[in-house]
Amino acid sequence: MRFLVTGANGFVGSRLIRRLVADGYNVKAIVRSDQPIASHANKIIVPCVNAETDWSVYLHDIEIIVHLAARVHVMNELSNDSLTAFQEVNLHATVNLAVQAAKAGVRRFVYISSIKVNGEYTHSHPFTELDAPNPKDPYGISKWQTEQALRAVSIRTGMQIVIVRPPLIYGIGVKANFLNLMKLIDRRVPLPFGSINNKRSMLYVENLVDALVQCAIHEKAAGETYLLSDGYDVSTPELCRLIAMSFGRSVWMINFNLLIMYWLSKLLGKSAAIERLTQSLQIDSRKIRRDLGWSPPYTIEQGLAETVDWFKSIKN
Repeated sequence: MRFLVTGANGFVGSRLIRRLVADGYNVKAIVRSDQPIASHANKIIVPCVNAETDWSVYLHDIEIIVHLAARVHVMNELSNDSLTAFQEVNLHATVNLAVQAAKAGVRRFVYISSIKVNGEYTHSHPFTELDAPNPKDPYGISKWQTEQALRAVSIRTGMQIVIVRPPLIYGIGVKANFLNLMKLIDRRVPLPFGSINNKRSMLYVENLVDALVQCAIHEKAAGETYLLSDGYDVSTPELCRLIAMSFGRSVWMINFNLLIMYWLSKLLGKSAAIERLTQSLQIDSRKIRRDLGWSPPYTIEQGLAETVDWFKSIKN
């Protein structure tokens, strides 16, 4: 099979192309700049991925596209019109690629969406593929709009679409809040999370890569949407303890009044960050296990251990 992978030098993409090459597939790795990639894939520089990009020269003989390039969710959005900014890349650029791919005879298009299409938090039950989409922010809305547009392309052209909605992804190279949490635990900073009683689904990057390969090659995946997770949900205090265990130490957890925490976070403009730490977001990933026979090859303990080992190697 011949693959084209966009966002090939990103957090997920770099690991995906390494896996595909190791499995013997021919891979065109699309990157935005002349940066090294950790595999023997055919690197192709496409400086600007937008609604006007001409993909025709790169799509010859391609059978499967895994589309990872995106404008990602950020905690502090700076754009005055963030929905339009997300739509330019996540919607219009993706549809442009999909239309050209179908015209070129690409058989399958695997799209990495987000669990934010389902919503921000869960209450009575974990999210499933049958739940009505309920995106709350511009990023989630742009991902849901893209899913619908890709379905329309599939209906018109017959190109197979597979949609994957992951939660928080962690692993070697992780950034943002997860990296900051590891820094705090490494510095033995007391954490005010002892009173939090939530459940969060997460996904180790190598588990995601393994699932993406199955979504790309398994015949039963055609036309499906899959929610993914490691299969073991953790509370924020439990996550901190598991990370600390990977460091070979314990973590000091303080019982802090949640109402005061919410009030302080609102005062400091950090409400969204605190809600992510305190609210639940659970995923039922049984559908992909049932349809494709997939199960995560790594446990959450193994994923966290690899992530912490990487963190220790870069801080020295």
